[in-house]
Amino acid sequence: MNILITGANGYIGQRLIPVLLQQGHELFCCVRDKSVFESRRAHPQIHTIEIDFLEEQTFKLFPPVDVAFYLIHSMGATVGGFEEQEARAARNFQKLIEPTSCRQIIYLSSIVNEEVLSDHLSSRSNVEKILRSGLVPATVLRAGIVVGSGSASFEIVRDLVEKLPLMVAPRWLNTLCQPIAVRNVIQFLVGVMLRESAYNKDFDIGGPDVLTYKQMLLQFAEVRKLKRWVIIVPVMTPRLSSYWLYFVTQISYPLAVNLVESMKVNIVARPNDLATELGIGLISYKTAVQLGLEKIEQQVVLSGWRDSFSSSGADHKAMNEARVPEFGCFNDTKVRDVTGKSKRVWENIWSIGGDKGWYYADALWVFRGLMDKAVGGVGLNRGRTNANDIRPGDALDFWRVLVADRENHRLLLYAEMKLPGEAWLEFRIENRENGEQLVQSATFRPRGVWGRLYWYAVLPFHKLIFNGMIDNLSSA
Repeated sequence: MNILITGANGYIGQRLIPVLLQQGHELFCCVRDKSVFESRRAHPQIHTIEIDFLEEQTFKLFPPVDVAFYLIHSMGATVGGFEEQEARAARNFQKLIEPTSCRQIIYLSSIVNEEVLSDHLSSRSNVEKILRSGLVPATVLRAGIVVGSGSASFEIVRDLVEKLPLMVAPRWLNTLCQPIAVRNVIQFLVGVMLRESAYNKDFDIGGPDVLTYKQMLLQFAEVRKLKRWVIIVPVMTPRLSSYWLYFVTQISYPLAVNLVESMKVNIVARPNDLATELGIGLISYKTAVQLGLEKIEQQVVLSGWRDSFSSSGADHKAMNEARVPEFGCFNDTKVRDVTGKSKRVWENIWSIGGDKGWYYADALWVFRGLMDKAVGGVGLNRGRTNANDIRPGDALDFWRVLVADRENHRLLLYAEMKLPGEAWLEFRIENRENGEQLVQSATFRPRGVWGRLYWYAVLPFHKLIFNGMIDNLSSA
């Protein structure tokens, strides 16, 4: 079967692809950044379509397909304003898919059973209407909180539980939700393919447990064998709640605002027999948490929400810049001899960031991350998706990985922190006449006068930090 997947670089898309490949399907994956996707997914049955559904100049004819998965969401990029973007992307997708031989569209939406909805949930409902108004039959699966290693909800709860023994929390922690394991989500998505009884219908999908957010936190703590206390107070406004979530967890401020608005709405599934019809055994919340934690411990997290550009609001076009600009830039380049020990040095570089830290003055890196958080940036606590591997497109603390070439010893990072300009950090090991050399380059392209003033203001700290970092990296 020929299957089209939009949002193939996203959290669910990355989980869906291996399952469909195992079943022998031919996949046509729509992504905005072809180079990033192909560096992760090289397979003879995967065909990449580089397209941005918001930019008409990127549109192209779709190949003949049987099923199309619509997995595009944009909640994390901005505070509000994403509704029009999501609607426009859905309309453009519909125009492109209708001329094909596609027999079914499958859309993963959100549970929307309350009369008063947040902007996020209203937008999902509107996209449903757009997709179901076309000529191709659409099946809509509505999920609530998705629980699995790397999911936004999983990482938020994990951050709160592991960082805060006592939580003074807002009233929305008493809101009801019905979490579902990511494994079950994938089973539902695959199970409804070309199932004619599901055409032009919507189904709520959820796990067996209906819980408050407070109960989710406490049950997560039980699985982690941690004692935690949660005190609900009525004085925390949505704005204060958003700041609380933003500073304590690794999510961006726009995502925090949009999540808080949605967390005030009960998300409980309407009963249906779809799980029974498809033979799906629903996984309990505690079991889903345990499975997620095992994946993290085994370093086999398949995908993470933070690795999507929408998690930071960064310009995805930066991923196309595998070369660091030379003109109009400030540069701090340092070189150390690593002859005879380059392999060990490269292992140091490959494990940089996250729990490993930055090899020098970690307290200053943390302080810089807090400063970034204070002005609405991503901060330092996104960490790494995998402690042992780096791939292009990964988030790495407040950097984004542009190039991760282990064989040729090159790692290039692009700064996603709030800056009056653009910044790159590059590591290379080069073979020169006098032996193997580690080259560490920090490049900054200022934006106006403020950018230049910023560079000179932080220059003394750069000299200290970057000298210490390359010395420790090369002392393997």
